[in-house]
Amino acid sequence: MTIAFTDGSIRSWDDQETRRAFWHSSAHLMAEALEALYPGVKFGIGPAVETGFYYDVDLGDKQISESDLATIEKKMIELARSGETFECTQVSKEDAMKYFTEKGDKYKCELISELEDGTITFYKNGAFTDLCRGPHVKHVSDIKAVKLTAIAGAYWRGDQEREQLTRIYGVSFPKKSMLEEHLQLLEEAKKRDHRKLGKEMELFTFSSRVGLGLPLWLPRGAVMRNTLENFLRAKQSEMGYLPVVTPHIGAKDLYVTSGHYAKYGKDSFQPINTPQEGEEYLLKPMNCPHHCEIFRSSPHSYRDLPLRFAEFGNVYRYEQSGELHGLTRVRGFTQDDAHIFCRPDQLQEEFEKVIDLILYVFKTLNMTEYMAQISLRDPNNNTKYIGSDENWAKAEQAIIESTKNKGLNAVVELGEAAFYGPKLDFMVKDAIGRKWQLGTIQVDYNLPERFDLEYTDADGSKQRPVMIHRAPFGSMERFTAVVLEHTAGHLPVWLSPDQVKVLPVSEKYADYAEKVCELLKNSEIRASLDSRNETLGKRIREISLLRVPIIAIVGEKEVNEGTVSVRRRGEDLGSMSAEDFIKYIKSAVAEELKN
Repeated sequence: MTIAFTDGSIRSWDDQETRRAFWHSSAHLMAEALEALYPGVKFGIGPAVETGFYYDVDLGDKQISESDLATIEKKMIELARSGETFECTQVSKEDAMKYFTEKGDKYKCELISELEDGTITFYKNGAFTDLCRGPHVKHVSDIKAVKLTAIAGAYWRGDQEREQLTRIYGVSFPKKSMLEEHLQLLEEAKKRDHRKLGKEMELFTFSSRVGLGLPLWLPRGAVMRNTLENFLRAKQSEMGYLPVVTPHIGAKDLYVTSGHYAKYGKDSFQPINTPQEGEEYLLKPMNCPHHCEIFRSSPHSYRDLPLRFAEFGNVYRYEQSGELHGLTRVRGFTQDDAHIFCRPDQLQEEFEKVIDLILYVFKTLNMTEYMAQISLRDPNNNTKYIGSDENWAKAEQAIIESTKNKGLNAVVELGEAAFYGPKLDFMVKDAIGRKWQLGTIQVDYNLPERFDLEYTDADGSKQRPVMIHRAPFGSMERFTAVVLEHTAGHLPVWLSPDQVKVLPVSEKYADYAEKVCELLKNSEIRASLDSRNETLGKRIREISLLRVPIIAIVGEKEVNEGTVSVRRRGEDLGSMSAEDFIKYIKSAVAEELKN
């Protein structure tokens, strides 16, 4: 399907940028409907987002509730069917300010005041005119299906000291059938919501007394998390990584030296003062400066490199309360962090080894659909970055060559690099088609300079190492959330907190069930007994909420024959001896981890 736009282009719906422009047009259409239904409404910003659009509005003394959304949707479709088109005009900054001043829209006036002098673009659809760069769909009638999905509060420009506006979210499509498919996807996403699954599976919780955005891992969740960590630790050890441990705080000067404080100080938990000593500390927002200091702690020869320091390090970043979301957006999290210090001639090989590690993780977790994003500097604005042009050019070239060598499906995004170096991010598509950013690799020539890191080369000269930052999971919290939603909680056997639940049919067979459970545990299988005085059916239903993959049922027949009756995710596998049952589980795990 193709759609005509105001810039004269004809675009395919399959392109993400087409959808974003379509949704941005829909935000303008919603604004037109709001202005018709709520005279005097004032508008903040109305951008497209990854899965739709929103508009921040000031309704004055009026209020909008969920029950009003259907009326707004109906008005949007009515306006779309009226034959309107989007019309683009160029106006001077002075005229733009005059228009919105007369309209009484202080938010638009504030935005205009910050623009450079010159012409400004207006877009008009029907009776509504907005400040916008565009482009938009040419014909508003292309917007054939709309669903307004949520209402939330939002501070103007994200500042808690400013006005609180009403944010209305929505999504739209050029076909009604597309909307229906999308709504079905949303229903499926609700079932897979990791917050819901985390509660049902007894994995994690939050406490207002502990603090917002600080997850508490319950015993079953801790087992899952430890299993993930051990899985990666084993592979890292095989690849020559060395474990390190660093503290939860660091002196403020450490992050000033690294450049992180200048860039991210406002997003850090601010300095902890020690009045007696006159020192300032921050809760650690990242691990890399600490790893640089570990490298500096002893002299190194070119023969020592590469050095690969790995740590499951706890870090803390202050996220706005409105941005917190389950495990995917938290204030305290654990990075599966590692930093590789290598010679320039080793960079390519080391970078490609990290790609191999990330793809190994994806394959093991059955994340088979992914693409790579090469994030480079903005060529038109170097002020956001630190380091020399020469080093940036070398780092960017190394990433581009590595993706070619590995045959990755990669796209280049300008302006998305970290402030200290370019990076390679992996975008994974989950079981219901959503995209998640997982796994990142960054090349860094700058921190070695800032921390004066060096090694002695073969000719006796002092040289700078190159630094690679990498995190295959990204963070334990976010990765856990993605795995839960990808699998709908039906984790592979190797990762399940309980691999087996042993259920006696009644209390009469509890002793035999306990012996089976002990046999499994002695074979390093995560098994537990459920001999509660409840019906077998009720226990099975409750265990299904925990998503335990394998159930072993024992009754009179099993006691007499020395067997167990096995079910795997509802499928009856029949009776097995305890020894064969253990072999079956071991084989299932080995098959899942085969790579």
